Amino acid sequence: MAEVRAEMVANVWKVLVAQGDTVEDGDTLVILESMKMEIPVIAEDDGVITELKVAEGDVIQEGDLIAVID
Repeated sequence: MAEVRAEMVANVWKVLVAQGDTVEDGDTLVILESMKMEIPVIAEDDGVITELKVAEGDVIQEGDLIAVID
């Protein structure tokens, strides 16, 4: 199981996966926007998205849980 957490305060600009999707190491899960920059959040493990904790338009804080890959 891998937890994907936010590395900074940002807005969730685009969600590219859904709960139940299969992802591979290196896939982009979410794109964050901070200070007019787009920051991709990348899967670091292969697996299935068992939890997706964000939606487009959410504001997240550093350390917030974005997704769980199992």
